[in-house]
Amino acid sequence: MSPTEGPPGRSGPAPAASEPAPAGLCADGTCEIKVSVGDVVTVPDTYGLGPIEVTAITGEAVEMVAPLTGSGFSIAGCSGGGGVSSDGGGGVRMSCGQGAAATVNDVMRLEVVKIGETAAVLRIEPAG
Repeated sequence: MSPTEGPPGRSGPAPAASEPAPAGLCADGTCEIKVSVGDVVTVPDTYGLGPIEVTAITGEAVEMVAPLTGSGFSIAGCSGGGGVSSDGGGGVRMSCGQGAAATVNDVMRLEVVKIGETAAVLRIEPAG
């Protein structure tokens, strides 16, 4: 192998330095994260939501569900609403389009940065 060749058997592109974090890594409350259907994103309890699960990605929106950990729910900038799951816990469904910057429970900002065919990039940070 010459010094300019890569190791044998390696395939696929090299990871880019500016790639969003893998799903699940938003426990500190600030992240830009690449998600696919079925991925779960953990956010701080102070946001009033449990883990956010991505349920669908369409050309126009990212659809998500999350259990409620607080006493209420509010959202501005995306469509969504609360409900009760079959096991009796409260939950919420959200649908956000690309470029939408939603404020959830007046404490969390959720922006859909990019929507692709099978994945999307979300930016989550404290509101305000």
